[in-house]
Parts: sequence; structure tokens; C-alpha cells
Amino acid sequence: MSELNRGVLYGASAYLMWGLSTLYWPLLASSGALEILTHRMVWSLVAVLAVLAVRRHWRWLLGVLRSPRTLLLLTAAALVISVNWGLFILAVNSGQTSQAALGYFINPLVSVVMGVLVFAERLRPAQWCAVGLGAVAVAVLTFAYGGVPWYSLGMAFSFATYGLVKRFVSLDGLESLAVETLLMFAPALGYVAYLEATGAGTFASLSPGHTLLLVGSGVVTALPLLCFGMANRRIPLSMIGLLQFVVPVMQFLFAWLVFQEDLPASRWAGFAVVWVALVVFAADMLRNARRPGVDAAAAAGGGGAPAGRPEEGGEEGEGHGAGGRPRALDGGPQPG
Repeated sequence: MSELNRGVLYGASAYLMWGLSTLYWPLLASSGALEILTHRMVWSLVAVLAVLAVRRHWRWLLGVLRSPRTLLLLTAAALVISVNWGLFILAVNSGQTSQAALGYFINPLVSVVMGVLVFAERLRPAQWCAVGLGAVAVAVLTFAYGGVPWYSLGMAFSFATYGLVKRFVSLDGLESLAVETLLMFAPALGYVAYLEATGAGTFASLSPGHTLLLVGSGVVTALPLLCFGMANRRIPLSMIGLLQFVVPVMQFLFAWLVFQEDLPASRWAGFAVVWVALVVFAADMLRNARRPGVDAAAAAGGGGAPAGRPEEGGEEGEGHGAGGRPRALDGGPQPG
């Protein structure tokens, strides 16, 4: 099998797993969202440390520990991604999976806007058109939902902010996740211990199956990220840019066909505007990515996909893309 085909296989596996994880969190609905979130942090750290131990990949950690600036940035990243994970779990487990899908549909557009506001990036006309259509879609869906889709906006802006923070940290996805979960480990474990001590926890009080599902949340988080890192070195930016939309499409289909959420015509209309915006966005990205001499990340215009080559000896993942742009800010792997 060629390297390109291996990359496609790894990439498709990563995004399919991220999409299928939407079905995982409702299995834990008997636990509160905060309990699920804290278990996810604890067991994600265990899973990531296991992967790093197998690969004997530890030298990077010393450099992180010696840099207060990096630790501060990763602390901010950990807080923001915790908000993102928490909102996703809340949305899915409260019957609002369509809002989760909307959040990840509009995330690349939010990232583009952040690139303009923070890095003074210039957008092409097609990108402005896509952003404008995205704003119209949010307005339509605000009417359709009978209120502002806070879960969607919260997930889109928190993940875009996560990418913004990661712009200044040159670690791959597994390394970054290891530090972020390590920073959140003490409060997460403390909350889990408090719940168990007061009898409010569900880790050991329901069933062995439920316990295994809580432990498995670490694997559900780490395994797709590992596959994504292996894909990211083998396939083009444009291909990953298109693969990333597999996740919200799957989430929308789950909301519609599996969870049977109420999707009146007004919501379909709002999502249709989002899809038109993304077609414009993706077409512009692909057209400019094919131009000779154009840096792939610049061609993506700040929204589309993670790609590039390893920086500072690190393996590809969720950190920086080509030209030093943040992969999470460029669309990036899905955090849900």
C-alpha cells in the first residue's frame, strides 16, 4: 500500500472515529456531564501516557517543563478545550446533537474570522462570501431554534480559540493532549474522588459496563488523534480539509436518523445556508491550493485543514501546520 493510501486510510479512520464518538457519550447519560468530562480528562491522560510509553517519546517533555510561557499557554488551551468538550457532551446528551453538528460546520468560518481579527489576515472575496453566509445561517437558525444556538456558537468559538492559543505552541497533538490533560488531572481527579466519597458518583455504583465505558473515554479521545497524526504526514492539505467535514455530516445524520431530533423546515433552511457557505469555502480552498508556488496553509486562508511538516523534530498532530499556522485554527481535527 502506498504512503498516500495509508494516509487516506488513517485520515478516514480518524474522522470516522470522531464522528462515531457522538454515539458514545449518550451511553454514559446516567452520569452528569461534568462527571463524564472529568473522567474523560483522567482517562485520556492515562491513554496518552500509554501511547507515549510504547513509543518511548519523552524528551520533548523536559523542554515544556522548563518553559513557563509554554506551560501558561497550554494551561489556557486546557481550559478552553475543557469548555469545548463539556459543551459537546452537554449538547449530545441533552438531545441537541444538531447544535453540535452546526458548531463544527461553522468552526472553519469562525477560525477565518479570528485570523482576520488577530493576525490581520486578508480574505479573498469567496471567503468573505462564505463567512457572510455563515452569519446568515446562524441568524436563520436562531429563529428556527427559538433562541440563539449557544451550544453551537460555544463549541465553534471555543475550538477556534483553542487553535489561536495553540498558534504559539509547537507540540504535536499527542504531546499537547498529554500536557493539557496533565494540567487538568488534579482538579478532574479531585472532582471524581469527591463524587465517589459523597455517594454521588457513578463510577463504581452502577455496573461494570458503565465503569468500562468511563475508562474507555480515554481511548475514544486518544485513538483518533493518533490516527490523525499518522495521516497528516501522508496526505495533502486539501484532502484533510475535505475529510474534516465528515464529522459534522455524521453528527447531523445521527441527530436526524438516530436521535430523531425535531428538524422542522426552518432548521433545514438554516443548515442549507451553512452547507452552501461550506461549498463556497471548500471550492475556494481547493482552487487556491492548486496554484503553483502558493503555500498550502496560506491557500487555506485560515480555515480548512491541518497540514504541514513536523516542527522542531515533533510528529505531526494538532499543533502547527505549514508555515507555522495553527492546525486547530485552520479547521483541525474535531475535538468532540
